[in-house]
Amino acid sequence: MVEPAAPMPTDADIQFRNDRAATLEAYGRDADLRNLSMDWLQQTMQKRYVYNFDWLGRPIIQYPHDMQALQEIIWRTRPDVIIETGVAHGGSLMLSAGLLTLLDYADAVAEGTVLDPQKPGRRVIGVDIEIRPHSRAALEAHAMASRLMLIEGSSIASETVQRVADAVGDAKRVMVCLDSMHTHDHVVAELNAYAPLVTSGCYCIVFDCFVEDMPRGFFANRPWDVGNSPKTAVHAWLAGRQDFEIDRDMATKLLVTAAPDGFLRRR
Repeated sequence: MVEPAAPMPTDADIQFRNDRAATLEAYGRDADLRNLSMDWLQQTMQKRYVYNFDWLGRPIIQYPHDMQALQEIIWRTRPDVIIETGVAHGGSLMLSAGLLTLLDYADAVAEGTVLDPQKPGRRVIGVDIEIRPHSRAALEAHAMASRLMLIEGSSIASETVQRVADAVGDAKRVMVCLDSMHTHDHVVAELNAYAPLVTSGCYCIVFDCFVEDMPRGFFANRPWDVGNSPKTAVHAWLAGRQDFEIDRDMATKLLVTAAPDGFLRRR
């Protein structure tokens, strides 16, 4: 694989990036803006806003802000494999698969070749304790199906973890997205299972950390709540570790995200 050469930044590029950095630094000091964003997140979550979107024809239960974050991270870190726990309707798998296809296309352009659809390329591994038949049928019939591997089983069961590790094989760059059961203990177990597969410079993204920032009891009839959330799991898991760090700049610029403190970058 030939890494595409990055063009030399122009003075205009540098000025734009400096202006952006100043804007984001101001966001970090603006408590009113952060509180407004959190209020908006809470209100829209109550009204099921997050269920309104599709990606390549499949429902994706994500905020558009986080879809943008995924695009930026995937393009910058160029993973060969993305592992996702939590399949639902498969829209997030389609997002990852589509972006990985673009990376393969970019590599082909850099190499001066034509992208061969029959050649194995970058791929997505989707894990869920139950992949509903209608979702499986739709995903297996999708144009991106060749990019997907679906594994049904508890994401923290040893046999499931081993199947995922076997599927990753000798991939050089690996990214992980955790978005299944959102209780503290489950997320800690997923981090223990899958974060070691993440390669240097790539990310493990823990979704729904914002549970910790909502009012207690906000998620009625769910086992997760304030004090028992992905964010508490992230902080407990990171304690004493040096191999991962929280990319807080991402949440700062998004303002609205389901993953505050959940963008974990491997050093």
